Amino acid sequence: MDLTHIVVMGVAGCGKSTVATALAERLGWPFCEGDDLHSEANRAKMRAGTPLDDDDRAPWLAALRDWMSEQAVAGRSSVLTCSALKQGYRDVLREAQGEVYFVHLAPPTDLNAERIAAREDHYMPATLLDSQLEALEELAPEEAGMVVRTGAGPEEVVELVLAHLAQRT
Repeated sequence: MDLTHIVVMGVAGCGKSTVATALAERLGWPFCEGDDLHSEANRAKMRAGTPLDDDDRAPWLAALRDWMSEQAVAGRSSVLTCSALKQGYRDVLREAQGEVYFVHLAPPTDLNAERIAAREDHYMPATLLDSQLEALEELAPEEAGMVVRTGAGPEEVVELVLAHLAQRT
């Protein structure tokens, strides 16, 4: 497989961080928690229950794209998390050097809500789930990626993703 960046995407509570961390460990690739690259202003806005707009997200998406390109320049594939809710956001991420492949985690909505409610010390409140679901644009046929529509545990999801990736090579 050439240099590939796997972007684990989806709405809050879908399991992005857990699955992406496990994928990175299994593949031996660097991992970036996309939320860590949000500005403090973005975090404060989300903590207050205010959805981010495209202007808020633009520098964040550019930082994620640049992180992937830095990995590619160093000869590394990578795994990162990003909600990547809109095709336009994914277009920015695809500007990174190397192939960008999206893994859209789409478990049942009630499971997302339960997971968010169970979180402690996270700035993304459950009240923003509806706005994320409204903003979500499914992967288009021409976008490299896969959708995982299951509430299965992280290890099972990782196995599904790895099997799918193996079929691509």
